[in-house]
Amino acid sequence: MKAGFINIFGLPNAGKSTLLNALMEEKLAIVSPKVQTTRHRIKGILTTDRYQLVFSDTPGIITPKYKLHEKMMEAVRSALEDADLALLLVDGRDQWQAAHDIFSSLKLKVPALVIFNKIDLLPKEKIEEGVAFFTAAPYAKEVITVSALSGIPRKKLINTLLKYIPEADPFFNGEDISDLQTRFFVGELIRETLYSLTQDELPYHTAVSVRDYQEKTELCRITADIIVQRETQKAILIGEGGSMIKKIGTAARKSIESFIGQKVYLELFIKVKPKWRDSELYLKEYGY
Repeated sequence: MKAGFINIFGLPNAGKSTLLNALMEEKLAIVSPKVQTTRHRIKGILTTDRYQLVFSDTPGIITPKYKLHEKMMEAVRSALEDADLALLLVDGRDQWQAAHDIFSSLKLKVPALVIFNKIDLLPKEKIEEGVAFFTAAPYAKEVITVSALSGIPRKKLINTLLKYIPEADPFFNGEDISDLQTRFFVGELIRETLYSLTQDELPYHTAVSVRDYQEKTELCRITADIIVQRETQKAILIGEGGSMIKKIGTAARKSIESFIGQKVYLELFIKVKPKWRDSELYLKEYGY
């Protein structure tokens, strides 16, 4: 039996959440083309009779501008300390030097594989150049090319990862797929809906707090608050005649029902909390 922790690092929008979901064959991390979608460290636990791999999706590495960003980078730093293997994900279309500088600054003490992503969007020559560039990096044990969006060679990739994982007893119950509660994922699915349906800047000013989660036999009742910074943002989320909040509620409810496999009654409330992103009290209340 092999068991170990595999942590995924990279710049914003490199495809970390998509990779985690593909490896797990479960939607654990929300996905959006907007940067800074992932705010927490999300663990996915993959268990078979041969191995248990505990993957961690971490926030994209950025320079903090306010306390929320600082909390996100704390999640990255904590992930540096407990890995058996690091996956360094790079969008092949990005500036490779910027990714290289970030990967070098991590000062990893464990083996690292560079996952060169989005090869479906690159010509063959560019892929070969990228592989050569990262193969020369001192932190890279191997460079693996993938397209997380159009499909990764999952079995082959997992077999490669297992070469670097020690023999050990499982850390988690074999039925667990994450160490986080269902209500966390419910909040994330609501937030994903906000990213999908609202204007570019609005999602960065919002948080979601699941206030009540009651799982009954026939119906799951959920009450959640959407936190914004200004009254004008609240007005946008409500929409004309309540049209936008109704749209958000309907789309979020369908996502949650698909995730938990049960009918859902969802109530959403919008609350204005000025400067919540810089408030230690609010950040703790909202789970950061």
